[in-house]
Amino acid sequence: MTLTSRDRAIIKDLNRFRVMDRDSIAELHFKGLKNPKYAANNVLLRLLREGHIQRSTAFVPYVYFGPEVNMKKNSAKIGHFLAILNVYKEILSQEEIDMFLVEPKYGNKGTAEPDIFCIIRKTPFFIEVQKTVYSEKQMQDKLNRYTALYDSKVIEQEAWQTADIKVFPHVLILSDQRYGVDSSLLPFKVMQSQTFSRFITSLRGNNQRNFASVKSNLKLKIT
Repeated sequence: MTLTSRDRAIIKDLNRFRVMDRDSIAELHFKGLKNPKYAANNVLLRLLREGHIQRSTAFVPYVYFGPEVNMKKNSAKIGHFLAILNVYKEILSQEEIDMFLVEPKYGNKGTAEPDIFCIIRKTPFFIEVQKTVYSEKQMQDKLNRYTALYDSKVIEQEAWQTADIKVFPHVLILSDQRYGVDSSLLPFKVMQSQTFSRFITSLRGNNQRNFASVKSNLKLKIT
């Protein structure tokens, strides 16, 4: 059977997010239908039978993988990727997303590896989805890797950069744990929040709702 545009969109998202649960697929690709989950089940079963996607029944609801994804069906990383997916859905419910990359690579092993790179209202972010509690040393090591990435100027070569002003993304740590990070000691801004929604709410509370263009020196006004 010929793939529909929705089939291709689902497969593209499965490759991008690595793994997606049935309910998230229904929410993102079958929104507006009378019974999104039922419709999603039918389409996913067809794509599975035709060999276009992979599935794990170790979770409820079932989770699905793209054809390009090489991951054990009970991998410990599944929960991590689903957490990234949930952040995507949370952002999408409140903001337009200009770009969203999952675990982009900027160099060899040991280089900073953000969970997410995204551009929201022309403001670039690296987002860390921190579900485990880091020690002070682990967090410092992570920030040191971001500092090394900043110093390398690799980010200045990214296609989303403007010709006149090069910027380094803000680092947003999403975690229940608050870390002792002093942004004044770093060449980039580090922010922390329990969720993206709370992050946005904090900006509204400071009357700093609007994002600035990447063409300005200050991308997002934070105090």
